[in-house]
Amino acid sequence: MQPFRILIVDDHAHAREGIREILEEFDDFLIIGEAKNGKEAIQLTEELIPDIILMDIKMPMMNGLEATKIIKSKFPFVKIVMITVSDDITDLFDALKKGAQGYLLKNIQSDTWIEHLRAFALDEVPMSKEIALQILKEFPHKKAIEEENIPLSNRELEVLQLVAKGLSNKEISNTLFISEHTVKSHLKNILSKLHLDNRVQLTSYAFQKGLMD
Repeated sequence: MQPFRILIVDDHAHAREGIREILEEFDDFLIIGEAKNGKEAIQLTEELIPDIILMDIKMPMMNGLEATKIIKSKFPFVKIVMITVSDDITDLFDALKKGAQGYLLKNIQSDTWIEHLRAFALDEVPMSKEIALQILKEFPHKKAIEEENIPLSNRELEVLQLVAKGLSNKEISNTLFISEHTVKSHLKNILSKLHLDNRVQLTSYAFQKGLMD
């Protein structure tokens, strides 16, 4: 398996160095570039096409939220994970709505940090309860709409609803009696059909369309 190609984006040199030191201990991650702000992140993404961008939120010239929005519009297949010292749900939820796959706190243990980053790389991170609550606040319950307006198969609808309930790929696999590989395949198809980037956007879609019980 080829290593995941990583672009680090943070305006603090010591923060970039700290992330580099963590990642360089593991063969499944390869650092291909570093940027100090959102504008540099966009430029390097265009030049290097990374698999994953580790993106700080608050930076000069262009912040991580704006850079995420632009990068995801141009390169929707590039995964973006926000890195932050604060779990301020407002900024993080905004980043997720713009297409980021999730977030990592800078101050957690390196082993836990790597474990979570691997899960993001493999699309295996369920949605946190805090994010789910934020979605519930933003999209009050709606009655179900006509099924023909939803371009998904019955099985894909089942997977979407379980994602929106916060289940992990393994939990969905056990619930539907299908393999995790099949779950990932369904998720990939669902995201493609709905032109969405992550589980948060899928959950928002499910609530907007009244698909939740």
